[in-house]
Amino acid sequence: MEFTLQNSNGMSMSVLSLGGIIQRLTAPDRDGHYDDVVLGFDAEDDYLGGHPYFGALIGRYGNRIAGGRFSLDGSDYVLGCNDGANHLHGGHRGFDKVRWHVEADGQVLWLRYVSADGEEGYPGELDVTVKYELSDDNALRIDYQATTTRPTPVNLTSHPYFNLGGHGSGSILDHEMQILAQRYTPIDEDLVPLGGTETVSGTPFDFLSPTAIGTRIDSKCQQIRHAGGYDHNYVLDKEGGKLALAARVTEPVSGRLMEVSTTEPGLQFYSGNGLQELSGKSGAMYQAHSGLCLETQHFPDSPNRESFPSTIVRPGEVYQSTTIYRFSTITTG
Repeated sequence: MEFTLQNSNGMSMSVLSLGGIIQRLTAPDRDGHYDDVVLGFDAEDDYLGGHPYFGALIGRYGNRIAGGRFSLDGSDYVLGCNDGANHLHGGHRGFDKVRWHVEADGQVLWLRYVSADGEEGYPGELDVTVKYELSDDNALRIDYQATTTRPTPVNLTSHPYFNLGGHGSGSILDHEMQILAQRYTPIDEDLVPLGGTETVSGTPFDFLSPTAIGTRIDSKCQQIRHAGGYDHNYVLDKEGGKLALAARVTEPVSGRLMEVSTTEPGLQFYSGNGLQELSGKSGAMYQAHSGLCLETQHFPDSPNRESFPSTIVRPGEVYQSTTIYRFSTITTG
């Protein structure tokens, strides 16, 4: 089932109960023309055959857990491995593939899903609520909340692929991006963190100043080669769980600007490396780098990394997280 929100400016968003998928999101360019700026498919049935998480809600655990295993309070847990030997984005049937209960209220959608104890190997029943709000200042706010009956890892996020020139306009390599992070978590050849952090200074990962995404994507850097581009978690320069700016992206032709704020400590930047000959909305053909993802999150493989911020939620605690994608324009290219 499809639900549509629209603000007073004419910006609109369509969301599916399947996976909580953001199917369409329109934003104005500098001349006031609206384009759909997220990749996806025209019909809900098109998402049933498998896709690279276009626009979906991700859980119980966004990103990878090495070997699909973790230990918690003296017990070992085995998860579904759907990314080679690793667990990715909640496993074989993550939150992107379930039906959410959806209620609409003006410019707000409430989505709820109860994940059963043992689903994909995770302990505890997890009661999840997500709120999508499309405000009159052209911002999409996503609030996540969850409670559990047993201690369990939780790392919820959203996975829209953005192209600020319009979903079918080609490559995002000319988008200029700034990420407010001085460090990132290096990965191995399976895209799992090695366990520490490294400075972005002097590397292709330095987006502290606005830089075109394609400037260094062909670098011979081993980290870039592991992912075939960018698919890395950034350690955000922010205090605790406070809502703060994490990234800015601009598209020079349309003049669109997207600012990402979050309460999360990390931001996964994915440059759409794996997109290959996918037929999308309105006949658009999506290729590598046709879209970019900025997934706000705790760090990958945190249940196995004591030095990373904890993702464990216990009974009586409330998991809460907020991310805002705010759209505006710049006046010149």
